[in-house]
Amino acid sequence: MAQATRIKSIGHLTHDVLQIVLEKPAGLTLYPGQAVDVAINKPGWEEGWRSFTPVSLEDDAELELNIKVYADRKGVTNELQTLKNGDELLIGDAYGDIQYKGEGIFIAGGAGITPFLAILKHLNKNKKLANNKLIFANKTKGDIIKEAYFNTLLGKNFINVLSDESIDGYAHGFVTPDIIKNQIEEGHQYFYLCAPPPMMTAVEKGLASLGVKEENIVKEGF
Repeated sequence: MAQATRIKSIGHLTHDVLQIVLEKPAGLTLYPGQAVDVAINKPGWEEGWRSFTPVSLEDDAELELNIKVYADRKGVTNELQTLKNGDELLIGDAYGDIQYKGEGIFIAGGAGITPFLAILKHLNKNKKLANNKLIFANKTKGDIIKEAYFNTLLGKNFINVLSDESIDGYAHGFVTPDIIKNQIEEGHQYFYLCAPPPMMTAVEKGLASLGVKEENIVKEGF
């Protein structure tokens, strides 16, 4: 059942990603990586539901969303940019297929990082981060969501891939089988994938070429 909840703070994490911190809806339960349906609580927008993954944890005092804005579509994400502190969003119940099964490599494209942000935050909080790795694909360095946080959290286990820029210390191009293979270590049984459809398809083919079984791929599209 949807609940109205107030915005406590809203601002940009990157040029096209909003960070929205909300009062936590009463009784909301979610495990790391789950999504919720969200709508704007104002006339004409209450039925414009979209699915987003909270990056906060269940026992956090607030609910945080990191949302990529598609301004050219003139839809819900663009309208979110007009909101201010005190405005309300409608939040539905949590759901979703991604959940942590064991140590491995997380592969994200753009806004597909959000479920992994929650999962890795949860693992770190419980001192179970182990040797998990994150391969994060973006167009440019300016598109990387919470780069400093991931650098601190993962260090050398944080691998960035930029398709539109060549920068020292960042892989250039796309997430290829070779890039994935170079990061696989003993104990990496699972591969977690969340990205736009073309990247999902390419990475799944790449994983298959490396001999990764389908049951060892945990995925969620957007």
